[in-house]
Amino acid sequence: MGPIKLAADAESSSAASFDTRDRKMRNSLLERKKSFASVSMGEEKPFDFFRTFFEGVIAGGAAGVVVEAALYPIDTIKTRLQAVHGGGKIDLNGLYSGLTGNLTGVLPASALFVGVYEPTKQKLLKTFPENLSAAAHFTAGVVGGFATSFIRVPTEIVKQRMQIGQFTSAPDAVRLIISKEGFKGLYAGYGSFLLRDLPFDAIQFCIYEQLRIGYKAAAKRDLNDPENAIIGAFAGALTGAITTPLDVIKTRLMIQGSANQYKGIFDCVQTIVRKEGPTALLKGIEPRVLWIGIGGSIFFGVLESTKRLLAQRLPAPHQDSNTKHG
Repeated sequence: MGPIKLAADAESSSAASFDTRDRKMRNSLLERKKSFASVSMGEEKPFDFFRTFFEGVIAGGAAGVVVEAALYPIDTIKTRLQAVHGGGKIDLNGLYSGLTGNLTGVLPASALFVGVYEPTKQKLLKTFPENLSAAAHFTAGVVGGFATSFIRVPTEIVKQRMQIGQFTSAPDAVRLIISKEGFKGLYAGYGSFLLRDLPFDAIQFCIYEQLRIGYKAAAKRDLNDPENAIIGAFAGALTGAITTPLDVIKTRLMIQGSANQYKGIFDCVQTIVRKEGPTALLKGIEPRVLWIGIGGSIFFGVLESTKRLLAQRLPAPHQDSNTKHG
């Protein structure tokens, strides 16, 4: 009977050992799941459209104004480079020309863009499968860009006409454009603006959001302001380089005025390539990449820090105010 008891004890010990290992394995998997969930904790929070919209409006407006005021001279040089035909030289005087008038458009446009983007992004992330988060970010960027295009196009036209010296003040620019070209003059190049800005917004925010998700997953923590700024700079510079030809086309169509040198987007491309060569479509790429790279760093740095401050000052009901959406 002794050996039988020993065998039973051994079997019992083996079963207990197996249960212990199984329990440890389950706990380990659970810990991993918790660790991963903390990276995208925002997707678990209740969706509050008005709060998300409000925070986006404030954060977007602040980020847009800071970037525009800081980097306006680089944008002016870029515009003048793209406007010059052939081997002409650019004028470096009045690099802040049109800034005040431009800020009156940039503030509501940036505020509205992020205000639309944030709730759209959160809604799509809840709707799309997890492996399609990039599609959610891309689509939200397109929606935000289209929603603000009715503000951004007239703002861009007035800004660029002033940057190349056609007008000396924003009110005069608006009045004279309408008197000479009609109200549609304020929306000259609207199609090319959408052709450039919708892909730009979508690509930039998609790259930025995806890099943040990957970084947060690796670091297993929220990112700090310098890290957000570095990721924003990379996303901005890469997107700026990719979309430079679209920006050249948009600039030429917007500044042609009543001359109607180009009949449309395709005619503009053909004319530029025929008269100036294909490399003309990359005019201004250096200041554009520099401007948007630095701008992306400032914009996303200010955006994330402002969102964090708002979350701390306005804690959502029934949830930890330190929790941040991704």
